[in-house]
Amino acid sequence: MGKKYSIAVVNGDGIGREIVPAGMAVVHAAAKKFGFEIATEEFPYGAGYYKEHGQFMADNALEDLKRFDAIFFGAVGLPEVDDTLPARDYTFKVRTAFEQYVNYRPVKLFAGVESPLRYKTEKDIDFVVVRENNEGEFVQSGKIMHADKPGGMAIDTSIFTRHGIERIAHYSFKLAQKRRKKVTNVTKSNTLIHSLKYWDQVIAEVAEQYPDVAYDKMYVDNASASFVLKPEVFDVIVTTNLIGDILSDLGGAIMGSLGLGGSGNINPENEFPSMFEPIHGSAPDIAGQNIANPIGQIWSGAIMLEHIGELEASKAIMEAIGKATSKGEFTKDLGGTASTTDIMNNVLEALNAKK
Repeated sequence: MGKKYSIAVVNGDGIGREIVPAGMAVVHAAAKKFGFEIATEEFPYGAGYYKEHGQFMADNALEDLKRFDAIFFGAVGLPEVDDTLPARDYTFKVRTAFEQYVNYRPVKLFAGVESPLRYKTEKDIDFVVVRENNEGEFVQSGKIMHADKPGGMAIDTSIFTRHGIERIAHYSFKLAQKRRKKVTNVTKSNTLIHSLKYWDQVIAEVAEQYPDVAYDKMYVDNASASFVLKPEVFDVIVTTNLIGDILSDLGGAIMGSLGLGGSGNINPENEFPSMFEPIHGSAPDIAGQNIANPIGQIWSGAIMLEHIGELEASKAIMEAIGKATSKGEFTKDLGGTASTTDIMNNVLEALNAKK
C-alpha cells in the first residue's frame, strides 16, 4: 500500500449529507485503484450543530481539524438559522484560521453537457477563477449604528495588504505557467480608486516577475459580459474576495449548473489543511430526496487529491466525470431524472473501468 492520508469529513447541512458521501465514495475508489489509503473522520459541524449547541462547531474544532491532511466539506446553512452566521462562524473561520488564502474555482464544460451559451464548446469554457480568500471585502470589519433611527448607518471596510495581494498574485501566475500562460486581473479600480488601485499596482509588480505569462487587466463589468460572450479569452483570473465569489457562480452557470462546480480553499504552503467544497449552497429545499447533483462535490474530491499529491487519481476522477456526463444522464438541475446515487454510480463505473 502507498501513502496514507487523513481526511476530515464535514457533511454540513441540507444536501451536504447526500453529496459528501457520494464524493467520498469516488475518492475511496480512486485510492483503491491507485494504491494509497484514505482514513476519514466525520464531524457534525454546521447550522444543524448550531441548532443543538448554539455554535457552528465545537470549541476545540480548529485544533481537531488541524491534525488532518485535508477537509472535505459539503455546504452550510438552514432556512431557520440567520444566514449571516454560517460564513462568519464556520466557513470564514476555517479559511482564516488555516490561512486558506486561495479560493481555487475552475470553470469547465463537461462532455455531453450543453452550456446555456449556445455556440460555446468544451474548448471555449476552460478557465480558473482564483479568488483571494482571506482579505478584501469579506473581512467583516465594520459596524451598524443607530439602525432604527433616521440617522442610522452601516459601514463595512475592505482590507487589502501588500502581503495578501502578492501571495495570491504569485499563486495565480505560477498556476498560469502550468496552463495556457495568461493571467487576467479582474478589478474595479476605476471606481474603488484606493483599495483596488493598490491591488492593481501590486499585481502589476508581481506580473513583471513572470515574463513568460501574458498579463492583462479587465474591469468586472466587462469581465461579466465576457464570461457570457467570449469565455475563451480567459485562462487564469485573479480577483478579490467579493468579485471572485460572484464571478465563480457565473462560471458555474455557463457550465450549465452550479451543481457542477468544485472548489478548493487552499493553503499552498501546506502549513495547515486545505478545505474542498462545491461552489453551491446547502439547498435544503431538495435535501433528502436523492436528486442533488454530486458532480461539484466529486470534482472537489479530485481537486483535493491533486492538492495532496495524488495526481494520477485526480486525473482519473476528472476523466470519469467526463465519461459519466457524456452518457447524457443528468440530475434535475440539468433537466434530467437521474438520482444522486445514479450519477455517483456512473462516475464509479467509469473510474473502475479497465482501460
